[in-house]
Amino acid sequence: MESIVLLGSTGSIGLNTLLIAKRYNIKIEALVAGRSIELLNQQIADFKPKYVAIANEADKSKVNHPNVFCGDAGILELLELSKSQTIVNALVGYVGLAPTLKAIELGRKVALANKESLVVAGEFIDMSKIVPIDSEHFGLWYLMGQRPFSKLYVTASGGAFRDWDIKDMQTATFSQALKHPNWSMGNKITIDSATMTNKLFELLEAKWLFNTSNIDAVIEKKSIIHALAEFKDGSTTAHFAGVDMKLPIAFALRGEVEEEILPPVDLLQMGSVEFLPITAERYPIWEIKQHLLDNPHLGVVVNAVNEEAIKKFEKDEINFFGMGKIVLDTYRKFDTIKARDIQEIIEIDKEVRAYVK
Repeated sequence: MESIVLLGSTGSIGLNTLLIAKRYNIKIEALVAGRSIELLNQQIADFKPKYVAIANEADKSKVNHPNVFCGDAGILELLELSKSQTIVNALVGYVGLAPTLKAIELGRKVALANKESLVVAGEFIDMSKIVPIDSEHFGLWYLMGQRPFSKLYVTASGGAFRDWDIKDMQTATFSQALKHPNWSMGNKITIDSATMTNKLFELLEAKWLFNTSNIDAVIEKKSIIHALAEFKDGSTTAHFAGVDMKLPIAFALRGEVEEEILPPVDLLQMGSVEFLPITAERYPIWEIKQHLLDNPHLGVVVNAVNEEAIKKFEKDEINFFGMGKIVLDTYRKFDTIKARDIQEIIEIDKEVRAYVK
């Protein structure tokens, strides 16, 4: 029986992965969660994994399982013991990088929803082992086939403040930034959606996945079109699908899907489609978009400063645009740095965080 290891089982990608696993009778060999112990215990009762890992040693006694690993090192140990050929990495943030590298070192396929892995260390990751779980990259892959393309596009919802007056965004709070207009996701990705950092990361991921810098993003508020491919013959094809991660997950786990996972898009109900530009005035990080695509090794800098800036915004130490200011200042300070290996990536990450703090 086919089995998987699921990292990030209590987040939205994790929950959807478990639904797909149940549907296709895929065994869950291991579950890895952070702090949602109650939900994890329900999942343990449901799926009976052989191994479990959690973020904090302090929570170990609350977990209803005999084989519980703790912390970042615990996840790596769990991966070594596991036998599954597919690892679903739905962890959020930099913490997801080490498990991606470990899984590849062990010769496993990684169904990757952890954006930061490719953003931080794309040049040191074997792309042949990666299957992206992301509606945008899935859409691009779906469209491309073998035809020669000239440019790729992903779409953005615009985030929580896309319709706000720019001067009101100066005083926007952390909790207001979490009110996404189209769906519910974890805190970090929702803040990244409001600043457009999430989309910058997706462009960088697409660069590594599809080996091109000819990539751009536009706002499509309904989030029905996820990706577009412009081909060398001059035609452009768009990928329409409902907002539901079960489709990319099913393809990542199964390779091919021939039955209905989502209801088809109702074109008449959808009505018009509008594309809008992403401006640096509303999304300051967009200033470095082209520079980052031309210098993708700087992803480690952007990721580290962004994670630290979000913490400052959450603690009310800076305002919403303060995040963008810190990111751009730090990016410029470190723009000559280039890691030669993973060890140097880890050192740069520490150095950038120390600078921001």
